[in-house]
Amino acid sequence: MRKPASRIEISSTQLMLKARALKSLRRPMTLTRLGMIAERGTRAFWPLWSWAFAIWTVLSFGLMDHLSVEIAYFLALIGVSGLVAGLVYGLRRFRWPDSNAVADRIDRSLKGRPLTALWDAQAIGADDGASTAVWRAHVARMAEQAAAAGPVEPDLRISDRDPFGLRYIAATALVVALVFGSVSRTDLNAVLDPDGGAALASGPIFEGWIEPPRYTGLPGIYLNEISSGDPLPVPVGSKITLRFYGDADGIGFSETVSGKPALESDELATEQDFEVAQSGVVRITGAGDGVETNWQITMIPDEQPMIALTGPVDRSPAGETKLSFEAADDYGVVGGTVTLSLDLDATDRRYGLALPPEPQSDITLDLPLPFSGGTRKFNDVLVEDLSLHRWVGLPVTLRMSVVDDIGQEAGAEPESIILPGRRFFDPLAAAVVEQRRDLLWNRENATRVAQVLRAVSYLPEDVFDNEKAYLVLRSALRRLEYRRDDTVSDALRDEIADLLWRAALLIEDGDLSDAEARLRRAQERLSEAIENGATDEEIAELAEELRRAMRDYLEQMARDAEQNPDQAQSGEQREITSDQLQEMLDRIQELTREGRMEEAQQLLEQLRELMENIQTARRSQGEGEGQGQQSMRDLADTMRQQQDLSDDAFRQMQEEFNGQRQPGQQPGQNQDGTQGQGQNGQNQPGAESQQDLANRQQALRQLLESQRNGLPNANTDEGEAAREALRRAERQMGEAAEALRQGDLPQALDNQAEALDALREGLENLGQEQAQNQNQNMGRQGDQAGSPDPNSQRDPLGRQSGTTGRIGSEDSLLNGDSPFMRSRELLEEIRRRSGDKSRPRIELDYLERLLDRF
Repeated sequence: MRKPASRIEISSTQLMLKARALKSLRRPMTLTRLGMIAERGTRAFWPLWSWAFAIWTVLSFGLMDHLSVEIAYFLALIGVSGLVAGLVYGLRRFRWPDSNAVADRIDRSLKGRPLTALWDAQAIGADDGASTAVWRAHVARMAEQAAAAGPVEPDLRISDRDPFGLRYIAATALVVALVFGSVSRTDLNAVLDPDGGAALASGPIFEGWIEPPRYTGLPGIYLNEISSGDPLPVPVGSKITLRFYGDADGIGFSETVSGKPALESDELATEQDFEVAQSGVVRITGAGDGVETNWQITMIPDEQPMIALTGPVDRSPAGETKLSFEAADDYGVVGGTVTLSLDLDATDRRYGLALPPEPQSDITLDLPLPFSGGTRKFNDVLVEDLSLHRWVGLPVTLRMSVVDDIGQEAGAEPESIILPGRRFFDPLAAAVVEQRRDLLWNRENATRVAQVLRAVSYLPEDVFDNEKAYLVLRSALRRLEYRRDDTVSDALRDEIADLLWRAALLIEDGDLSDAEARLRRAQERLSEAIENGATDEEIAELAEELRRAMRDYLEQMARDAEQNPDQAQSGEQREITSDQLQEMLDRIQELTREGRMEEAQQLLEQLRELMENIQTARRSQGEGEGQGQQSMRDLADTMRQQQDLSDDAFRQMQEEFNGQRQPGQQPGQNQDGTQGQGQNGQNQPGAESQQDLANRQQALRQLLESQRNGLPNANTDEGEAAREALRRAERQMGEAAEALRQGDLPQALDNQAEALDALREGLENLGQEQAQNQNQNMGRQGDQAGSPDPNSQRDPLGRQSGTTGRIGSEDSLLNGDSPFMRSRELLEEIRRRSGDKSRPRIELDYLERLLDRF
């Protein structure tokens, strides 16, 4: 705080205000002075009290008792020197805060520095009354602020002087020493007394421990409780710790378990630490009562881990790879891997595999470990879905390895297997998956794959049962052929592979929402699985799928019957029950397990014919079709027209890229602008200009708009979503037409692809809406068709009359059971009796004639 100049006199009023302010600041200045003392003391003496805390900790725990007198004297000298150095350091840096320093600290904490203002004097305008009045008001206001000042808190932070936090370590050690240490041990006289060792009446003593490695889970061993000379088995790597108390000059120590050279007598320390590396002896002499103590250490080696397959590599019905294995280790397995590498020498290098494969890293899978229980010996199954990998169906080499806690690794013998994956029973789906594999094998197969895909999709109505699968396949084909050069990037290859996989799944599994279609699909898949030699598990899965589809179909028929009680039912519907169908499916599975595939196929064919008869009779009970079904057909036809239009536009773009036509050149013209002619001198037919394509696109958009407006009002969320998808398709068609008019074929193709996707989405949603309303529509159709009295065509026994006349019946006389099941049971009974040689010869001959005839 600055002093006023000598030439300027401070007025009496200002002096009075200053005295009054200083009087009110006595208490804040006292407290601020104490805080400044603590602050400066902390900054100056923190090394002293930190060093004192450390010395107290060492003494309270009796750490000096385990040292020799010479080392104790040396450490005591270091401790005292540190205290003196800390005291000198503090005294040289500590400054007692005077009144001016305290007042300046308070003044700096106030706004406007009021104490300094009280010491100031008016420099100019002292003769002006107005200036003098203003100055007096200013001084009075500063005096009020100074009188209201409070004490300033000290700043005890010294992190700039102690960046490593040594003071906190010392303080923590002091707290631990006060809680767990002993004050009686802080006497240095007992430590520095040369005759203190004589207090040990029993002479030098020792303590010893053996700590097995943590991963073994074994408890520690206290050597003082182990009898001398007894064999002591311990795991390899166990740590032995020996501590000697008292005069160690007369103690002898030797060991042969660590594999290290023996220590000289003058090298013996008060503590020995070593690990067990071999079997041997630990010997101590001259301790305690002077009797030699030794332990016969037997090292237990850590065994190598083990892993092996417990069964053949299997595949689940969903295509997941199942690998059963067994692993073991004496202390537990901590991890393991399975590595699959392509066996190129065993691969059939033909067709798409003739080219060298692109670099592909090995498949590495982590072995599963038990969540609960130990890992010393366990069995488990590794389940991994590798169906999307390019090596599915090819020979690979399987290598398994496990590792224990110390890093020992062991593996099983390599095995050659065929990499399992999802099986496709549909030939078309299998062909698509094969082309996907060839494309992933080497991208140079792209041209060949495009040719094969174009060939299989040439007549889609004869090959594809699922229109969505055809559209997905065509989308993959367009992306494969729509390349500005001959290269296929990684992103494009992966995108095409994903589309081909989706197409194969749609072909194999279908996208059917109708119960009748699901039933037909399930029958076909089960028949193909039996014919292709599927496993029992796969056949059981497909049979279960057929059973679910059949149950859904019968439930749908039951709902139709409830809504149309007056509708005539066919004889097959009354005779066949769900229990009988269940018996037929069980019999099919039994025949396949016995390897009688031909008989299983025959029974499945009978089941198919039976269900087809029911379906035919059910369809014949109604007449006409609903407005929604006709709309579905019209939209499907529109989508086919859009696909043809997109193919034509794509063909024109290919011709431009191949140089057969200049950009903007009209089809049928030469490059010089003259009209091209064929061999017969006539103009080339079948070619369209981009303007014609634009007109076709616009007409197709208007057709779609009229079809959308003709749809019945939406009463479900699916119906509203379908109409929104059709509106989106209309917008994309309009943009495609505009792009065609401007000659931008790539943009037009993109808009047409978006339109096809929107059309497909609209058809799917309409199909779901029709499925929900199918029962009501069929019920109305059955009411309109009408039916005669069902009792009018029955004979006196209540059976349905034959179709050839009113006399007799074509119904089966076997009530209750299915005639097919009953006939098979009779045939089995005849075979059983013919195998019984104890029967009379005449009966056996008769049974053999029956078998030969039937």
